[in-house]
Amino acid sequence: MPTPQSILKEVFGYDSFRPLQREVIENVLERRDSLAIMPTGGGKSLCYQIPALLQPGLTLVISPLIALMKDQVEQLRAYGVAAVYLNSSLSAEAYAENMEAVRRGEVKLLYLAPESLFTGRILNLLDSLRVDMLTIDEAHCISEWGHDFRPEYRQLVEIRRRYPQAVCLALTATATPRVRQDISRNLGFSHNNEFVASFNRENLYIEVAPKTNPLAQTIRFAERFKDQSGIIYCFSRRQVDELAADLARKGFSVRPYHAGLTDEDRRRNQEAFIRDDVQIIVATIAFGMGINKPNVRFVLHYDLPKSIEGYYQEIGRAGRDGLPAHCLLLYSYGDVAKLKYFIEQKQGDEKRIANQHVDSLVRYAEDEHNCRRKPLLAYFGENYPQAKCQNCDNCTSPPPALENVTIPAQKFLSCVKRTGERFGAGHVTEVLRGSKSEKVLKWEHDKLSTYGIGMELTEKQWMHLGRQLLQMGYLQQDAEFYSLRLTEKALDALRKRAPIFGHLQEPQERPRNEKARKTDLDYNHALFALLRQKRKELADQDNVPPYVIFSDKTLVEMAAYYPQSLASLMSISGVGQVKARQFGDSFVAVVREYCQKKGIAEVAKESPREKSDQNRRYVAVGEAFNAGEAVESLAKRYSVSVATILDNLGRFAAAGNRLQNGKSLQRLSSLSASEQTAALQAFASAGTDYLKPVFEQLGGRVSYDELKILRLLFLTGEEHGTHNQTKP
Repeated sequence: MPTPQSILKEVFGYDSFRPLQREVIENVLERRDSLAIMPTGGGKSLCYQIPALLQPGLTLVISPLIALMKDQVEQLRAYGVAAVYLNSSLSAEAYAENMEAVRRGEVKLLYLAPESLFTGRILNLLDSLRVDMLTIDEAHCISEWGHDFRPEYRQLVEIRRRYPQAVCLALTATATPRVRQDISRNLGFSHNNEFVASFNRENLYIEVAPKTNPLAQTIRFAERFKDQSGIIYCFSRRQVDELAADLARKGFSVRPYHAGLTDEDRRRNQEAFIRDDVQIIVATIAFGMGINKPNVRFVLHYDLPKSIEGYYQEIGRAGRDGLPAHCLLLYSYGDVAKLKYFIEQKQGDEKRIANQHVDSLVRYAEDEHNCRRKPLLAYFGENYPQAKCQNCDNCTSPPPALENVTIPAQKFLSCVKRTGERFGAGHVTEVLRGSKSEKVLKWEHDKLSTYGIGMELTEKQWMHLGRQLLQMGYLQQDAEFYSLRLTEKALDALRKRAPIFGHLQEPQERPRNEKARKTDLDYNHALFALLRQKRKELADQDNVPPYVIFSDKTLVEMAAYYPQSLASLMSISGVGQVKARQFGDSFVAVVREYCQKKGIAEVAKESPREKSDQNRRYVAVGEAFNAGEAVESLAKRYSVSVATILDNLGRFAAAGNRLQNGKSLQRLSSLSASEQTAALQAFASAGTDYLKPVFEQLGGRVSYDELKILRLLFLTGEEHGTHNQTKP
């Protein structure tokens, strides 16, 4: 009898399941309704495709977009799986043929839009069949709290009642805890059948850069991804058209996509991008939902998105094949003002929620110290335990040097107090700069002692400082009226004239760490290019997108292990039995010819266990450190820097392990004993989650590099009489 594991390997060509896939599949096979939340690229589709092949009846898949259905069906057919879709894109003849195939029981998976599901002919068809499984893709559309609510999704509970014998699986990549609760309640699910995978996309390098010369920045960025696929998101249709035209004039392979184009132009441009005939698509957010193009190597936000949820979904379209991808957001406060202008046209709760979304994104974009992944994952209710991800700009670049902004900060805080804590940052800035605006004169704020005392800074600088004070906890902001008020921390700072560190200038562009985009697997780039060429040739012959043949990840493995027989090819990830029979000879011939010319031998592929052991090196480092081996010795043994060993020790502690051998860390610090003691006391009061509060508490006198060492020393507990294991 086939099993989930055997189908995974023989049909889909994978050796092991991704996180939570096995658990979801087993739960569904035990006929338990399930809600699965997995990030884009996390393997949601296999969670219903494998059960569909193990059950005798039909699996019904509800999907919101025609493009998504077409894509999924093409890929399943390439694997030898009987699947069809029924929607308005089919001719009357093709529609009737698919209906008849379903009626004869020849189809395992039927894809439908929710609107089509409730038509009489579809319901009559389903009534005559055994429906074993109901799959609801993009399930966040059910919830009014989701970012893409669709009323027709609310009616799906009626299908559950009509086919009570069918087990139900709801899937989505983006759902906050509130949305998950709403989905389960509407579909009548039990909460113990909820599976939430990590939202962390480790292969995405995340970067935010100040928007200075956006066209020049975009051109420089795109040039780094020659002949590779990318998506550029813009706020408006006009901006999409202008940027696409500018890039085309510079010789880039590019097309626009937005709702102002005709249906035919949108379809043609999208199809060209999916089939690798065009490398770059410039689009509004209308583009991308349900497009399963796994080899998108970059996503650039030319303008500010509307929310963190939308931003996460959009960057999630990069690197779905698991290979490195780069996500760049160009940020300026001018974009914030533009969004705020449109939000002002809204009313009531809609306006309040939209403002909250933008403010969350502003705080995220302006944070130059903390790991980018922490706030993204926290938005979805997930704690990121590591101090650094080593794959975002804040973790791979030195933090910008802080300056003493105590005097302007005191001026700003005092002005908030003197204006009665009833106004926003814009009004406070006007008072500080001596504005004679109607509002300032109406409230007689031109008579305050803080009026006109801030002429040394520009309006932009004061606004930037105000946002920092809010972020640092000196101010709180009313969610509805945006008025600012002082916190206890601010009152204490004013009384004690405590130093405050920050920036008076907006963030500057920082040097990038190019290592961040490199794949873990060392592969032959010349052979990879030949394999891509063969894939495109076969895809054009079959009239399908190239990734339907094989993904980039599969080609990368071929270019790393040089399989020169069908048996060896079967060990490559993504090569199942049907694809090996259909395409195997063509790809083996390319590899064999290349290897013969270059004198290259086949390389044995390491087992999943061996690779897992390598990825868990931090455990070996932590255990060796606890056994007494010095940090310098470990760096020499693994041929890495001392900083890398310190990061491994941080991961070891974050995984819940106790650190010992503090004396070894103490020797690495260049601080005096009294300075170390002061730093350890600062960690005791501020915690170890973030370095910035400790840096500020110590008056900026201790560098971040020193603080990394002292945080680990604190976690050993040896120097302060405790074994506090607060996660770094």
